[in-house]
Amino acid sequence: MLPDSLLVEIFRHLPPAGVLAAGRVCRQWRRVARDEVLWKGLFYRHYGVARHVPRHPAAASWYGEFQRLGEAVPRVEVQSLREHGEPVLHLSFAHSGLLFASCSKDCTVKIWDNDLPVSLLHSASMKKYNWSYTQFSQFNADDSLLLVSGVFMGPRSSSSGEIAVIGLENFELLSRVRNKPCDAFGCWLNETNLISSNLHRIGYLTSCSVLWLNNAFQGVESENVNVVKRLFKIQNLNASTIRTVMVVDCSRYSSAGEPDSPGEQVGEGPAPPHKETHSQAEERKGFPAAEGEAGTEDGLDRFLSDIMEGRVRPMMTEMEMETKVARLLARNRTKPPEPNLLSLQGGNKKYLVFTTGCLTYSPHQIGIKQILPHQMTTVGPVLGEERNSDRFFDSLDHVIDIHGHIVGMGLSPDHRYLYVNSRAWPEGCVVSDPMQPPPIAEEIELRVLDLKTMKEAKRALRAHRAYTPSEEFNFIFLDVSRDFVASGAEDRHGYIWDRHYDICLAKLQHDDVVNSVAFSPAEQELLLTACGDSTIKVWRSPRTARLLHGEKPWLRRHLFSCDTKQGT
Repeated sequence: MLPDSLLVEIFRHLPPAGVLAAGRVCRQWRRVARDEVLWKGLFYRHYGVARHVPRHPAAASWYGEFQRLGEAVPRVEVQSLREHGEPVLHLSFAHSGLLFASCSKDCTVKIWDNDLPVSLLHSASMKKYNWSYTQFSQFNADDSLLLVSGVFMGPRSSSSGEIAVIGLENFELLSRVRNKPCDAFGCWLNETNLISSNLHRIGYLTSCSVLWLNNAFQGVESENVNVVKRLFKIQNLNASTIRTVMVVDCSRYSSAGEPDSPGEQVGEGPAPPHKETHSQAEERKGFPAAEGEAGTEDGLDRFLSDIMEGRVRPMMTEMEMETKVARLLARNRTKPPEPNLLSLQGGNKKYLVFTTGCLTYSPHQIGIKQILPHQMTTVGPVLGEERNSDRFFDSLDHVIDIHGHIVGMGLSPDHRYLYVNSRAWPEGCVVSDPMQPPPIAEEIELRVLDLKTMKEAKRALRAHRAYTPSEEFNFIFLDVSRDFVASGAEDRHGYIWDRHYDICLAKLQHDDVVNSVAFSPAEQELLLTACGDSTIKVWRSPRTARLLHGEKPWLRRHLFSCDTKQGT
């Protein structure tokens, strides 16, 4: 009989499936085949995990953790839904996991019963409201209402859209709200109030984004009760706009069962608000740098005088001049940011997160603005808090520069981490023309931002690719569960990564662009993907798929998919 130490050394050179097979030979081999040191080495080697990354804090053993990554990832296709007539753009689950909604280029929103099998409950066409297509949906907190965002018919360059609210008890349309730009999407602030956007052009490159709080029941409210309220009015420079608005609920930070993100930290310590480079500060929306000006009026008069007398060197283009004048006019007309943003987190605090920019219309920054308690209701003046005319704009409380085109965002279930799909700009590039954004990489970087410290939490995740040029805007929706993060891509695959180990666990084959993914909030081993070929695919983990097909779970040869390495 061979000693255990020699068996361990032999088993180290076997693939995981071979170790499992050897464990069926005799009791001694079975005991050795479960050795923790052996499975630790197999785990790091098979999944390609960096050696400095520790075992998941919730894992009881390396053997069990190997099994989890092999068996709990939703990568087995169990159903394909083909009720949409054109590309499916977005998917969203109800918080209960019992329903989900889909939006499509066919201008319908469909509501599905997430049963076995999945079945269609309701379909509503929005064409009668002059919509071109539906693009986004979100269930409210108690799953009684569905927010649906769409794009109006019009020229390709048109950015106008609308938000509709549908009651889920009888699928009745309750209200409609204008939304511009349409890719602000809209979101719920609470169970009955939603946030929309409006855009006002001030100049060729300069505009103003206004974020509104709306009541979901506008059609039935008393005329004495306000149904809309202005939250924030933010100046946009260099053709930028606010897009992709989300609400972060800080009270979720202490949610049980949500693991901390352990990956390699990019920065040390919390970042103070407005810690920016000189070029970013020069273009900031709040208090941009203006050399030598003591006040707005004096600075503007001096600047115009210098132009008239030819003292501005080098000569400025019309676009540069417009941006400079806009900054000067807004300098003393902008409310200061909320102080100590980081110390205000926790409790029932909420704040908005959205994409924005300061150099070009391509979204390249994350903007953060705290929502104060008195702003969380539509009760009060129609235009919100009374404002002094000298404080016309609101400044952002914090800005995170991504240095690339942002093409997707998603929050972790505890709202602490923001995952951002971005396509990087060339290193060291300078934006000289706001209407010509830099070229962007085909490789998508999935970056992880810690919203508690306002710092990047770990190195970017990579695997997926996109090909749409920088002058176009193609949003790729991602989703985050307790243990996994998933994203679509333009390379005809969906991708799943493990949040703790930072590795790609699955590459889901499709026939066209994958526009959206969605985990079931009730069961992270269930994933939906929306494809450009008009289909919705339903994916389950191998162990769940076996149970659904009535296979015996004790068959050891099916315990792991050990012949399938990460990324396949």
